Amino acid sequence: MKKIFYSALCVAALTATSCGDFLEVSSPSVVDTDFVFSNSTTARAAMHGAYESWRSVCNDGVFGAGLFYAADAAGSDIERHPEGFAKQYARHWPESLYQNGNYTSQYDTDSYDRTEKTYNNLFAVIGKANVVITNMEAASNFEELMSSTEPSNLTQIYGEAIAMRASAYRELIKYYGDVPYQSTYGVPASGLAPRDSIYDVCIAELRRVEPLMYTLGSSPEFPAGNKNYFSKTYVQGLIGRMCLDAAGYQTRRTDLGADFYKNGKGEVVAFEKKGVDHHGATYGRRSDWKDYYKIAKSYYAACIASSGTARFVTEDSRVNGNPYQYFFQEMHDSDTNYATESIYEYPQQFGGSTERPYSSGRPSNGGGSKAFPCKAYGQCRIHPVFYYGMSDPKDMRRDVSVAVTGSSGAGVEVLIPWTPASVAKGGGLSLNKFDENRQANPSVIKQRQSGINGPWMRLSEIYLGYAECCALTEDAALAKTYLTKIRERAFPKGEANVDAFITKCGGLFEAIIEERAFEYAGEGDRRWTLIRTGLLGDKIKALKEETARLFAALETKGYYEFANGNVFPSHVYTKLVDAKAQYGYRLTMQTPAGQENDPVLYPGWRGQNNDWTSLALANAIADPYGGKTNVETNLAIKGLFEQISDEEGAALVAEGWKKVDWGAELVNCKDDYLDKVFYDYDYVSAPIYLFPFTPNVVATGGFTNGYGFSNE
Repeated sequence: MKKIFYSALCVAALTATSCGDFLEVSSPSVVDTDFVFSNSTTARAAMHGAYESWRSVCNDGVFGAGLFYAADAAGSDIERHPEGFAKQYARHWPESLYQNGNYTSQYDTDSYDRTEKTYNNLFAVIGKANVVITNMEAASNFEELMSSTEPSNLTQIYGEAIAMRASAYRELIKYYGDVPYQSTYGVPASGLAPRDSIYDVCIAELRRVEPLMYTLGSSPEFPAGNKNYFSKTYVQGLIGRMCLDAAGYQTRRTDLGADFYKNGKGEVVAFEKKGVDHHGATYGRRSDWKDYYKIAKSYYAACIASSGTARFVTEDSRVNGNPYQYFFQEMHDSDTNYATESIYEYPQQFGGSTERPYSSGRPSNGGGSKAFPCKAYGQCRIHPVFYYGMSDPKDMRRDVSVAVTGSSGAGVEVLIPWTPASVAKGGGLSLNKFDENRQANPSVIKQRQSGINGPWMRLSEIYLGYAECCALTEDAALAKTYLTKIRERAFPKGEANVDAFITKCGGLFEAIIEERAFEYAGEGDRRWTLIRTGLLGDKIKALKEETARLFAALETKGYYEFANGNVFPSHVYTKLVDAKAQYGYRLTMQTPAGQENDPVLYPGWRGQNNDWTSLALANAIADPYGGKTNVETNLAIKGLFEQISDEEGAALVAEGWKKVDWGAELVNCKDDYLDKVFYDYDYVSAPIYLFPFTPNVVATGGFTNGYGFSNE
């Protein structure tokens, strides 16, 4: 099977007549490399520099801030933007598909400073990977290394460089579409290459190096617990990712000529079109898409069969624990440990610039320094329909994923208002998976210094990717098996109801894609998953229609009941309490069974750090509680999922509870929660989800913008 695949796609850059040759613009430069790249010590040093560039662009461009921050973390039927449309138009327009593509000609292509920065930084990563790749290929011992049947330190390093280049190209394609192709050090990237060719070449290269790499935890160069490098396990998962992308629906330009889109052999690719062509673009997938699912299936299976030190966690021994949340807690615990389920995390060091939880996490009103916790902006917010309507109340992922409360910044819990704003002063429901309150030693000295790593790839993704491949290659029983593994972990024993879930979703494939929504809510997976599966239009339409029903009911009745039984009320009732005196802790966990009526413990996974006082003393700054031991730090909430009657509400107020507008506040924010959400999108036109090239990139790259974007 492997030989058949290579004869179809070939491998680039290893022979003079490679199938990727038509992408090259000149011959490789000749470099004397034996001194540096023929031994693992010096070659590893070169890879360390490449990893640092990769880590930086991940955090600042494609999985923390940057384009991820502007679109993935805020632009799906789950995730949304916290601030008003007019206040953040440079981000809101790309997030919302440029008003059904009609705004692309007016969009200032230089308005978002991360657009060009991310593009340049990804190519800088490719350049550093190419230094290693090109020079190792030129080393005198290269052919001998690659003819081996067992991995070595040098073949592992070469494989890591190939994986880094492929990873960077995947991100470039996701955000920009067709981009220049550069596979040889010293050859500048110029002109656009078809993304289908790039996918084919990268996948073929990954398949070639995969047998000569070490399974996660077995490399002699790294401690067994390390997950901050590209292992064989990662490459298997990356092959799966890139195959699903290559097989998926994407928006392509129609102004580049009928024969522009070619595969890795330079042959014109045929497409299955979906929807309506729009603004010089068409939306479709390759007609040979199922071949890629078959390839992905085999590599996902290999990854599952031999995942090394990555393990799918199904039990949590903590009191009131949750095996799903355990993954995120492990990421909070220390700089030196990696989460059990992780295959790869890009490392972030405590005291250095870190986006989790600042932009991807539970918000805090704290200042930039000396706060409890410090400021957390909270870019990733959650649509109310997802929290109240899509999520099953028994799903233990809901409260882990979504926060209704944030932090005051002075060690006290606060309800997050719906009014568009940042931090915990507004913006509505927020991502809850990352929260400095959950760190044993959070940075109280300065914001953005948590040290929480970026969770780039974990086993649950492999399980769901495998299930998706099985569902589309006539292996329904196996697909259901892996969907069940994910779903059963998230529910109390016997409550997963997989068959009913599949029926509700309309089929096995649809259920697997929907399960990704609950597994990765707030992590930026949903937008691209909907684009590549062709479900974007349907899901955005469903979101808009359900949100419209929510607003209509709030405006007429003051509350809305969702199909799952949750009620979105007009008001909630809150009271600050001393949870430490009452329960012995301030930071709550999974709501204990039978205590869903406890207004402090339900919803779960909130509260405040148990000991801000000790952290203040350890850092020689003022105690937020002024030395008091009995402090009302936790917010009790009543009526979050029910409409409390006026009579009961009056009695609560008499008991010291505060009546707070909830649905009554949301109805005043209709523009931002309904009207401007995917503004004017008609659900059938080719979605313009890509970022434009800036004028500087266009001028130096030898190509033009498409999709209606200006070149100036």
